[in-house]
Amino acid sequence: MKKIFTLLLALTLLTSLVACNNSTDNTKTSTEAGSETNTETQTDDDNKIIIGVSPVPHAEITEALKDEFAKEGIEVEVKVFDDYVQPNLALDQGDIDANFFQHIPYLENFSKERGLNLVSLGSVHIEPMGLYSDKIKSLDELKDGDEVLIPNDPSNGRRALLLLEKNGLITLKDDTKEDITEKDIDQNTKNLKFTPIEAANIPNVYKDAALAAINTNYALGAGLNPSADAIALEDKDSPYANIIAVRKGDETKDKFQKLIKVFQSDACKKFIEDTYKGEIYPAF
Repeated sequence: MKKIFTLLLALTLLTSLVACNNSTDNTKTSTEAGSETNTETQTDDDNKIIIGVSPVPHAEITEALKDEFAKEGIEVEVKVFDDYVQPNLALDQGDIDANFFQHIPYLENFSKERGLNLVSLGSVHIEPMGLYSDKIKSLDELKDGDEVLIPNDPSNGRRALLLLEKNGLITLKDDTKEDITEKDIDQNTKNLKFTPIEAANIPNVYKDAALAAINTNYALGAGLNPSADAIALEDKDSPYANIIAVRKGDETKDKFQKLIKVFQSDACKKFIEDTYKGEIYPAF
């Protein structure tokens, strides 16, 4: 009887060990399956890029290239911003993966001021800044003491002042400086009054002043035609090409290389040339 009891006890222990091993194997299998699922999800996410853009022309260009992105195996989601501040902050914080609205001088100055680590993937197009007015048809018509609106951010403010200097309205003490403001004006024979305001707002109020320097994307968004409505425009050799920006370290990743490949493709060039007819032009 004692032997039978011992044998039953041994069988019970053996059964428990087998069950425990099976449970462990099942747990491991479940974990491995979950790991595989996570890997799949990550792979899908790696094909998606959320890009922050200005409405015109950046959103239009990006939307027009959706099929080209798909051919490269990437999904591009467009998020529209109406100002020049939030797209860089959103990129830095990881809310978006790239942005398309600015030129390198603006990116470098903004990143320096805010302590951001953003870099350029490459250039896409040039939007010549123009001088606009609802009151005059020629710069010769400006009167003593007239008000001129210029962007209040350092890079576009400098750009506006250089354009005004090139058209003979002012001279600057040193036009090679990177941080030129209205305080750096040397000669201002017409005693023009310069009012710096946010670039995005200038098209809304430019009619209140005698003259205004307006970025082309905002001019187009306000229904202005740079080639027809601007009194003066930057030359086509402007260094202010609009770029694709990403967080430093992302520029070598495969999906971002595919992104810039499409933005610098023949398809992109054709869309820009056919759509904007010289109002903006490819920078590659």
